[in-house]
Amino acid sequence: MEPQTSATERLAHVAHFAVRLSSTARGIRLARRFAVQQFTEWTGLPHVCDTAHAVALVTDELAANAVAHGSLPGRNFRLTLLLPPSEPGVVRIEVTDTRPERLPRHPATGPVPPDAVSGRGLLLVAVYARRWGCEVRDAFTKTVWAEVLLQRSNASPSSPTGHAPTEVIGRSHEV
Repeated sequence: MEPQTSATERLAHVAHFAVRLSSTARGIRLARRFAVQQFTEWTGLPHVCDTAHAVALVTDELAANAVAHGSLPGRNFRLTLLLPPSEPGVVRIEVTDTRPERLPRHPATGPVPPDAVSGRGLLLVAVYARRWGCEVRDAFTKTVWAEVLLQRSNASPSSPTGHAPTEVIGRSHEV
């Protein structure tokens, strides 16, 4: 018979980073920097690798959406990074804001007009993340999350060589 472990003991084995940031351009910039710094500390990968760039871009877009569409005056957003042990090779990025009634629009719901100055951020998240989605956990907050794969190759979707990244296994988009 195996000894039972509590939920707290199981969570202790998950690499976890969380920080509250102001709903400002500075908060977005800090979220991106904290995410890349923590990612490189956990993985040992350099700041200039394709996966670190993907983590930066996804974090930036999720944080920018939280500030632009999910904030109330005087309220912060929370950035959480996880390396789930059940899914090796994945970093999960979560951004929690204070507007659960304003859910993100899935990028496949319709094209953005060519002259629009915004509306493409979640399309970028969908390209760089293995999957992404949104969870309303209580009446006061929502969490938009994305999972980025740790890629073994140095190719990226925007690589000048035009080669698709290797080791990217299927995409699943959840909203």
